[in-house]
Amino acid sequence: MKREASLAAALAVVVSGCGVRGRAPGRPSPDSQVTPPDKVTAFAQLYGANCAGCHGAEGKGGAAVALNDPLYVALVDDATIRRVVSDGMPGTAMPAFAQSAGGMLTDEQVAAIAGGIRTRWARPDALRGVDLPPYAAPVAGDAKRGATVYAEYCSSCHGANGRGGERASSIVDGSFLALVSNQSLRTTVIVGRPELGAPDWRGNVPGRPMSQEEISDVVAWLVAQRPEVPGQPYPAAQTARGGRQ
Repeated sequence: MKREASLAAALAVVVSGCGVRGRAPGRPSPDSQVTPPDKVTAFAQLYGANCAGCHGAEGKGGAAVALNDPLYVALVDDATIRRVVSDGMPGTAMPAFAQSAGGMLTDEQVAAIAGGIRTRWARPDALRGVDLPPYAAPVAGDAKRGATVYAEYCSSCHGANGRGGERASSIVDGSFLALVSNQSLRTTVIVGRPELGAPDWRGNVPGRPMSQEEISDVVAWLVAQRPEVPGQPYPAAQTARGGRQ
């Protein structure tokens, strides 16, 4: 009799446990449900999955410019950030992420990334009183004048001909120039690459920041160094072509 009572009590506990929170046995709790990829809107998750590979963990820079830079965030407005995330930069290594442009992110997710960059990494007080050059060039630069600007502001690091020096690598490498847009070059001249020790437009020559015209001119000079057809044939290919002539 005691054994039957104990068994009945155990079954009662099991049955009552199965009905906790009104769930059927084996059904996961609501807070354990996996969020579908297109419903993720948390900035940290979206940035880590889509941006950190190039722009670095926490936006501190990598193969591409640092986004966790108050100077960069101040230079680029919200509409531009959203457009670049959405549509990418055609002809460069920056892909389009919006579904409307062939990517995988919804408009809401694009907005979450663009808004998160501004919310997390903008620090207006750090740039109070700074007269920022415009993001886009107001007029086209002059490559001939740009050669003089390069020699004055850039050659001490990148070498007299731009092919690299003791302090920095080549800035006229054909493969590099093929992977960056004209605007990317301008943005880098303005904000620098602080994570790599490259100064912004104010620090190349102490006490002599680059003027808007000088920024445009040196970018024009860099663009002029971009080869029409980047890259070089492999030696084997050259040999094969030579043998067929």
